[in-house]
Amino acid sequence: MSDQQINITLPDGSVRSYEKGVSGLQIALSISEGLARNVLAAKVNGEVWDATRPIHTDATVQLLTWNDKDGKSTFWHSSAHLMAEALEALYPGVKLGIGPSIETGFYYDVDFGDREFDGAELEKIESKMAELAKQKSEYIRKDISKAEAVAYFTEKGDEYKLDLLSGLDDGTITFYEQGNFVDLCRGPHIPNTGFIKAVKLLNIAGAYWRGDEKNKMLTRIYGVTFPKAKELTEYLHMLEEAKRRDHRKLGRELELFTFSEKVGMGLPLWLPKGTLLRERLVNFMKRAQDKSGYQQVVTPHIGHKALYETSGHYEKYGKDSFQPIATPNEGEEFLLKPMNCPHHCEIYKHKPRSYKDLPIRYAEFGTVYRYEQSGELHGLTRVRGFTQDDAHIFCRPEQVKEEFIKVIDLVLYVFRALGFEDYTAQISLRDPAKAEKYIGSDEAWNKAEAAIIEAAAEKGLDTVTELGEAAFYGPKLDFMVKDALGRKWQLGTIQVDYQLPDRFELEYIGSDNQKHRPVMIHRAPFGSLERFVAVLIEHCAGNFPLWLSPEQMTILPISEKFTSYAEEVKALLEDHDIMGAIDNRDEKIGRKIRDAEVKKIPFMLIVGEKEMAEGKLSVRRHGEGDLGSFTPEEFAAYFKGIIAESLA
Repeated sequence: MSDQQINITLPDGSVRSYEKGVSGLQIALSISEGLARNVLAAKVNGEVWDATRPIHTDATVQLLTWNDKDGKSTFWHSSAHLMAEALEALYPGVKLGIGPSIETGFYYDVDFGDREFDGAELEKIESKMAELAKQKSEYIRKDISKAEAVAYFTEKGDEYKLDLLSGLDDGTITFYEQGNFVDLCRGPHIPNTGFIKAVKLLNIAGAYWRGDEKNKMLTRIYGVTFPKAKELTEYLHMLEEAKRRDHRKLGRELELFTFSEKVGMGLPLWLPKGTLLRERLVNFMKRAQDKSGYQQVVTPHIGHKALYETSGHYEKYGKDSFQPIATPNEGEEFLLKPMNCPHHCEIYKHKPRSYKDLPIRYAEFGTVYRYEQSGELHGLTRVRGFTQDDAHIFCRPEQVKEEFIKVIDLVLYVFRALGFEDYTAQISLRDPAKAEKYIGSDEAWNKAEAAIIEAAAEKGLDTVTELGEAAFYGPKLDFMVKDALGRKWQLGTIQVDYQLPDRFELEYIGSDNQKHRPVMIHRAPFGSLERFVAVLIEHCAGNFPLWLSPEQMTILPISEKFTSYAEEVKALLEDHDIMGAIDNRDEKIGRKIRDAEVKKIPFMLIVGEKEMAEGKLSVRRHGEGDLGSFTPEEFAAYFKGIIAESLA
């Protein structure tokens, strides 16, 4: 092979020889014209590049299309640039902050100056974007010196780009240009704007520059684009369905939770029905934990500042969280509990431990508090006070993998019981290039990461690996669940931690009669109970599994004279742990049935003269209709059979 040739290894393991300077797009074209028409970017040695960027050395190359996560991300990042070009054309003098891709689409933060801007103008911007997309302008990458970049944005008068440049080193700066638009950007981008066939700008919001409330509030414009118009139509239909399932809307309608400005933003108040649902979830988890050898503990809502200085949480999060609570004793400060784990370390430490005692598994439904900026709060999914189904396992190093596998089994049991069937396991590792983000030795990190990778492999999990997503004290396995609308949520996490046992000087006496450090496993199958309930509401559209439903049945007397029989039935069913209420309103039975359907009550039990005479119930199921006539005992058996099957 000549020195002008390079070897390109493709995902299937095949190796092809090309001239130096070949691009991902040219590689695609050498395979098929159809592939080349769909290539959006290329992953070169694990890094996403422009499909048109030359490759000068031997490399592994993956060609990215719309079907790849990184392909979509590149497409949406390029769409943000297209929107910025449209904005500059329509609003001369506009200034631009940042414009990244996000999980579903993109946004750009914009300073419109003194100009008033509202959502009524979004259609005009969409039309301009569509017009510019048809020009098929190429996205052109250019390396540029810091001095040139500063000069360009100084002349343009864009203080936001100058602020970004202040944190960049010379030799690492690139511009991207398409049509009449130039932006400071690392890239990558799609080959040209012509790939963008369908545009929808969704909404606007306020966003402080760099997320700092001391800075100017910019206008954040959110959008989404697609390579086919049909895909946009399907997406907009999904958004409408998402609105129908919105947990904030259903939470009000089903009387599950509320918020009060006087109590405080981001601090949910659970109503009676929501509390019942929540308690059923808690009891479900406690039963599963009891079977798995966990011990329940309870810890305070506050802790001495020194506790979180020891754990490292104060150093990492203290400045951005609720501030210390001063006591009348000078210099004494407490914090609202941001994590349960430091408290559990102190419980472990309260007496000497032997290797024979391990593993020790402490579990707690502990409420923690973290300050979220008001603009980031969202229903139950982003709150300032939330309860974790937290547990910490203290074990010997040789027990880590076995314990980790047991936790995986528990998480999968939870998912099965609640109807989450589509999920992947994300192995979240540290970023070796950013060692300052993490605490602990390389040796401990290597052991922890290996244990997670091996456990996931033994369980046959569908996994993805993400560098830089580890907690500051250790790697973790995060379960990414797809809901009924195909949206991904992080539910359930398991983390291996060699750091906190060291910081808290936790010990056990080994079989060699010497002192050793235990390893700590953090786990929370629900994660935040509030967030889990929000996702569950939207996943099942408020039609909860029967065992979880806060109101499992309603008894509907045809008239007032059958109320006594209804009360007898209610008492009998409560003996079978079947909970509900009697609808005694002076309404026709048809109206009562319709109202029960709207409330998504699983069973409607109708009682009238015939039912009372025969000692039976006419049973209707939500969404299914009439099931026929049952005695109370027959209905109880039928009911329990459904629950047993769902929890098997």
